[in-house]
Amino acid sequence: MSVLKVYNPIDIEVDHGDGVYLYAIDGTRFLDFTSGIGVNCLGHSHPSLVNALKSQGEKIWHCSNLFKVVGQETVADKLVKNSFASDVFFCNSGSEATETSIKVARKFFYEKGYTSKNRIITFEGAFHGRTLASLFAAKNPDHTRGFGPDVEGFDQVPFGDHEALEKAINKDTAAIMVETIMGEGGIRVIPEDCLKGLRKLCDERDILLILDEVQCGLGRTGKFFAFEWAKIKPDIVPIAKGIGGGFPIGAVLMSKKVAKPMIPGTHGSTFGGNPLAMTIGNKVVDEITKKGFLSKVRKLSTYFMKNLNKLKNKYPNIISEIRGKGFLIGIKLKVNQQHFIENLFRQQLLTIKASENVVRILPPLNVKKSEINKALKIIDNVCLKYNLK
Repeated sequence: MSVLKVYNPIDIEVDHGDGVYLYAIDGTRFLDFTSGIGVNCLGHSHPSLVNALKSQGEKIWHCSNLFKVVGQETVADKLVKNSFASDVFFCNSGSEATETSIKVARKFFYEKGYTSKNRIITFEGAFHGRTLASLFAAKNPDHTRGFGPDVEGFDQVPFGDHEALEKAINKDTAAIMVETIMGEGGIRVIPEDCLKGLRKLCDERDILLILDEVQCGLGRTGKFFAFEWAKIKPDIVPIAKGIGGGFPIGAVLMSKKVAKPMIPGTHGSTFGGNPLAMTIGNKVVDEITKKGFLSKVRKLSTYFMKNLNKLKNKYPNIISEIRGKGFLIGIKLKVNQQHFIENLFRQQLLTIKASENVVRILPPLNVKKSEINKALKIIDNVCLKYNLK
């Protein structure tokens, strides 16, 4: 085997996908409630995405940003229309998007003459990507071990500790960066009042608010962006995953004042915003913003959460808490997380783990009620087996 062994893949050789289902080469069909870790927001092989990719593939794939790329303005305008932003930078992944966000925040204050105002506050349990700066922003020792020296410029505080956060801010603080909902960190939702408090704190202390919506954005919570629930406007928002529907796309949305210092030569990406990516991104945004789409996400995710809570009450010795918002859901367990996930797998339901002994559930946004019911039945069956032991 010549592929670098940095992954520990599930024992499935994938042949193809169709909607919410993933098919192994032996024909086994799995109910895929991982969605490629929140990437396949419209399920596998969505017809409009397939057709768009085929059509664009016959025209041009790549020309670099030396030229005006067809589709970039269209997708950017749609993202701006549905957000706080005035400008959008396109890249290829969530890690690139968070790295860009860090650069934009630092450049903003540098150009204002505050050359030492470059430190960024993050929170314990965060995940912002696998590149060096994003790794050391999150400061997870399991991820940073062996990759020193540390990338400087980040100060970390415990999640939810408001007193520690205020103490960490000083004259060199440029931004607070946090996931609106922590994904890898255990599906921890920042309460709406706390998000409003973060916005107020940033305004009072002249610092920027970066809300990482790589996993929780693009309709995942039932709003186009998760921060919309709190009715606030951040300064910078990195996104990825869902916007590509399975195709590698990342982007950074930013307010007008923050975007101003980012002039030609300050940043770039060879592949970012390529014609194939923009064609797919355009279709994904169109699907998510269709009338009734997000209201259906809200309705069905509420139904799902309600019934998961019924299972929690039915099996209090197994499930301790149901977390999340929309279709970004966590089941916090009292039993071994990995064994539980393996038992779900044996009944053809795919889920993934998160921190704090949480099983992460990320169905496609267009999942059907019948498919949710099927997942609920499997989870019920697995819990029942634990009770019978």
